[in-house]
Amino acid sequence: MKNIPFEKVRLGQSDLRVTPICLGTMTFGEQVDEPTSHAVLSRSLERGIDFIDTAEMYSVPTRQETYSVTESIIGRWFAANPGARQKLTLATKVAGPSRGMPWVREGTGMAAADIVASCNASLKRMQTDVIDLYQIHWPERNTPLFGQIYFDPTKERTQTSIHEQLEALGGLVKEGKVRYIGLSNETPYGVHEFVRLAEQHSLPRIATVQNVYSLISRALENGLDETMHRLDVSLLAYSPLAFGLLTGKYDESGTEGPDAPRGRISGYESVRKQRWGRPDALRASRAYNRLARDNGMTPTQLALAFCYTKWQVASTIIGVTTVAQLEEDLDAWGTTLSPEVLAEIDKIRWDIRDPAM
Repeated sequence: MKNIPFEKVRLGQSDLRVTPICLGTMTFGEQVDEPTSHAVLSRSLERGIDFIDTAEMYSVPTRQETYSVTESIIGRWFAANPGARQKLTLATKVAGPSRGMPWVREGTGMAAADIVASCNASLKRMQTDVIDLYQIHWPERNTPLFGQIYFDPTKERTQTSIHEQLEALGGLVKEGKVRYIGLSNETPYGVHEFVRLAEQHSLPRIATVQNVYSLISRALENGLDETMHRLDVSLLAYSPLAFGLLTGKYDESGTEGPDAPRGRISGYESVRKQRWGRPDALRASRAYNRLARDNGMTPTQLALAFCYTKWQVASTIIGVTTVAQLEEDLDAWGTTLSPEVLAEIDKIRWDIRDPAM
C-alpha cells in the first residue's frame, strides 16, 4: 500500500489544518465491532490520515442500545494508544432536536444547556480534554432534512435562536473545551446567519459545514457552494459513496432480497426508506458505475475521485467497515478524471439530477 503525501487543507478561517480525507466513524459499534474499529483507526493514522469525525448519536442506524457507543470506542482507542490523540484533529457533533430518537434528545428543541451537556458527555466518552471541531449535527430550526426537498414554514419549531446557540458554543470555546465550531446538514440561510451573528456579536465563527455530497447528491452546487466560498467556510463532504450504491455492489442484485450483498442499505430497512433506497438513486448509481468501468476505473475510484478533486470540497469523509475498504478508499487518492469523463458525469446528472439529495 502506498503512503500518500497529503497536502494539508485549512478549514475556514480557523488554524485547523487537516488531511483532505477524513475518517468517518458512524459504523463503529453497529456494523463494525470494537476490535475492527480500533484496527481501522490505527491503520488510518499509519496511512497519514489525521482527521476523524464522529457524533454523539452514533452509531448509525441509530438505536437506543448503541447510542453514543462510537465515541466510547474512540475513547478506548485513545486510551490504548498513548500519543494518538495529539496527532489527530478530532471532530464530533451535538445532535439537533429529536427526530423520533428521545434517547438522543428529548423534546423538539435544542437548548443552550443541551449543547453544553452534550459536549461534556462527549469529552468524557472520548477521554479527551478538548474537541477540535464541534458541529451542530442538524439545524434546530425547521428545514428540509435528509432527503426532504421542500421547506414548509408551517412546520416551524424553533425554540432556541441561532444567537443563543452561538453563545452556548462560545462559552465552550472560552472554557477551552472546544477549539472551533461547525455546522452539518445546513442550508445557505443557516450558514449566512451563523456567520452574520458571529461577526455582529463577536462570537465564534463557523469553520465548516458537513453536508452530503456525491455523484447522486449534488444539490450543494445549486447555491450553497457559492455561499460557503464567499464566506470562507469549508465543506466536509459526507457519504461520497452513497451508502455503498456508488461502489457497484448493488448493481446486479438491487438493494434488497436474498442476493443483495450485506451493507448499510440492504441490511437495514430504515435506511432503504430514506433517500438511499429510492429507485432513482440506484438507477443513477448504475449509470455512474458503468461510466467508471467503461473508463478503466472501479466505481469506487470514480466516486471518490469526483469528491477528492472538486474545488468545493475541503475534506472528504470516508466511512468503512473493514481495513481492506479503508485501503481501497485511500488508494483512490490521486485518481484523475478527464474532461471527457467529467462531461459524461454532467450528462448523467442532467438526466437523473440528484435522486439522493
